[in-house]
Amino acid sequence: MTYQETVDFLFSQLPMYQRKGKAAYKADLSNTIALCKSLDNPENKFKSIHVAGTNGKGSTSHYIASILQEAGYKVGLYTSPHLLDFRERVRINGEMISEQYVVDFVCNKSAVLDDISPSFFEWTVGLAFQYFTDEQVDIAVIETGLGGRLDSTNVLTPLVSVITNIGLDHTQFLGNTLEKVAIEKAGIIKQNVPVVIGETQVEIKRVFEKRAQELASPILFADQLDELVSTNNLVSYQKKNVITATRAIEQLASKGFAVMESQMQMGVANMVHNTGLRGRWEILQTKPIVIADTAHNKEGLIYTMSELKKLPSKTIRIVFGMVNDKSPDAVLDLLPIDAIYYLCEPSIERAMPIENLEKIFAKRNFIYQISESVLAAKTAAITDSQEDDVVYIGGSTFVVADAL
Repeated sequence: MTYQETVDFLFSQLPMYQRKGKAAYKADLSNTIALCKSLDNPENKFKSIHVAGTNGKGSTSHYIASILQEAGYKVGLYTSPHLLDFRERVRINGEMISEQYVVDFVCNKSAVLDDISPSFFEWTVGLAFQYFTDEQVDIAVIETGLGGRLDSTNVLTPLVSVITNIGLDHTQFLGNTLEKVAIEKAGIIKQNVPVVIGETQVEIKRVFEKRAQELASPILFADQLDELVSTNNLVSYQKKNVITATRAIEQLASKGFAVMESQMQMGVANMVHNTGLRGRWEILQTKPIVIADTAHNKEGLIYTMSELKKLPSKTIRIVFGMVNDKSPDAVLDLLPIDAIYYLCEPSIERAMPIENLEKIFAKRNFIYQISESVLAAKTAAITDSQEDDVVYIGGSTFVVADAL
């Protein structure tokens, strides 16, 4: 198979949560365990940091990886979803996995599909773990896909566990209260493995403390401690992620990973360059300023909308779409009423139909227009703008992906 045929096969033949939603979700680790066993358990052959959370886990993972790169280590990075290229999910020192490795892995392990029938996500986890083993990384930063306790990545025993924060997202899988979601995320905490909690939330703090106590796992709350590096030049929500990332790095010192303060600072400053992260307050152009951000729930949009309102602008124009399994009310409560909206439907099966989105916006008396695609909405917003306007693209990771 060619690389494109291989990726098409994975996307079309295997269930994938990012496309199909609940039908693709498997609340069980048996497939991942069986898949890893067939690969001679690569998850046990490299050192790792495991990162979960409702918001910020992707950025936090990238900051950790960037800092470790600056310290001279060979660093694997596994994240999801991707924006433009499937290979974004699996990187070493910022370089994406090769197309040929993806092809060879899928072709050589096709029998596993017949015997185990793993999901898209399980296959991708197996691919990443095998690649990091083959390439003999010094350490890998592994981001959970969904939840924690039953996430396919949770076959690892990491050096450090990280949980950024808890919000009501993916409630159809994780539960409809903060406590239920926290219990799922706390499932990544392992026996005697230190855990860093990024954000202290009074109503669920005890969930993490109880789990850590049961497993004799040292626990610290990063936001209760002083900053280890300067975050003055960062947008507000990335400051939290940097504080969490640097405290996780600090926990590695006793595990044989020496990192100087200057390397932490360089890792923070060079994160995008080192890791290739895109779609986090990414400025696509100026005059007008066009910003793309993947924040897609209440907890994430609180920060991005706050940053947006700080920008000097004549008019704010927002390219906006959502997926169908998100509750829109809490999100729309955060959107500026005086902005002009360009509504669109991202090109995935889970997209909220444009007619449904229009009804919601009409009921709230927003000023909006309908576009046939994300690209058409982006083009219209930029064309309509004056040089001192601001265009924001968001509402869904998949809106940003289409825009990029």
